[in-house]
Amino acid sequence: MPRSTGISDKNGQVNTLLVDAALNFGILAVLSAVLYTAPSPLLNPSGVPFGVRVPPDKARAAAVEEQRSRYRGAMLVAAAVVTVLASALGAALGTLTAGAAGSLLLCALAAALWVRAHRGVARAKAEGGWYGQVRQGAVVDTSLRTDPVRFPWGWTVPALVVIAVSIAAGVVVYPGLPDRIALPERSSGGTVYHMYTTSVWTAFSLVLGQVLLTLTMAAVVAGLLRARADLDVARPVAGAARYRRYLTVTARSMMGITALVNLMLLGLSALMWSDTRSMVVTLAVTGVPFVAVLAVVARLVLRVGPSGSRLPEDTGEERTGLVARDDDRFWRVAGTIYVNADDPAVLVPKRVGIGWTVNFGNPRSLVVAALVLAVAVGATVVQAVR
Repeated sequence: MPRSTGISDKNGQVNTLLVDAALNFGILAVLSAVLYTAPSPLLNPSGVPFGVRVPPDKARAAAVEEQRSRYRGAMLVAAAVVTVLASALGAALGTLTAGAAGSLLLCALAAALWVRAHRGVARAKAEGGWYGQVRQGAVVDTSLRTDPVRFPWGWTVPALVVIAVSIAAGVVVYPGLPDRIALPERSSGGTVYHMYTTSVWTAFSLVLGQVLLTLTMAAVVAGLLRARADLDVARPVAGAARYRRYLTVTARSMMGITALVNLMLLGLSALMWSDTRSMVVTLAVTGVPFVAVLAVVARLVLRVGPSGSRLPEDTGEERTGLVARDDDRFWRVAGTIYVNADDPAVLVPKRVGIGWTVNFGNPRSLVVAALVLAVAVGATVVQAVR
């Protein structure tokens, strides 16, 4: 009998090592792929390569392509070395710390390479006088204020239904829970279960997480629907119509992602309430919603694009002959941070990546920062209380 127990423990340790090794490799591989493709129009607006505003006919200029090639070559080598070393170290130690350290190192290397490329494109732009002979302009769609895209209330229903089911299930099982309840946590040795005194805070901690997540995402979507649009100055009418479709698709997708994450938290709550510690079941409960979230994100990237750049538009509109104005002076840190005290907008489309960023020159952005801080503090409090 003792021998069987020893074999079982050894098999469990081996399985944990294999899972950690696979997780380390998977995380680093996905991150490497994202960082490698970061300079492409797939993840960034085509008119701002490496965060530098250029005229449309210069988006594929030789100087820009040279910087892309240099970035990708260096990033490919760095990703291969870091992924192999971190995955091997994580497998040997049985921990995800190596994967986390490797991820931070990859991000730091990518940031350094990005800054180098940003400076190279900016230098080529200045030396070539790319904006010297073009007509610059800006477009504003006032109807986004007077007749904004409606909040997708119908798409919040799945997230709310999952929360309601979670609360109902918790109320039913709570009286029958033991005096102490086990909650999973990651440690240097893998996943471990710590025992906590059963209370409303511990039993419903993940349900509270659902509520916080849903409220936060709803607030973010409401803000994005009124964010400043970055419209195509060459075809303003078609660009405005496309941007509206982009807002609609993005808002619905974000609330759909919220429902999927809530579903995952419901599954984890069920495992906690039933004291189920099967790794296979846990991976299934977390993995299926996670894959679905990735599918939604992939659709946004591949079919929608930055600011809806890949959505179809009416091409019959006559071009204005204008190009987006050169506003590089408002973008700091290689085109990642926007600071413009004269711009009343709080949220503006990103130059690097898909989505929006905060105008740090607007005092109202402090409200956004306070909300983010409040959510972070709330999550920390829940973690500490449980």
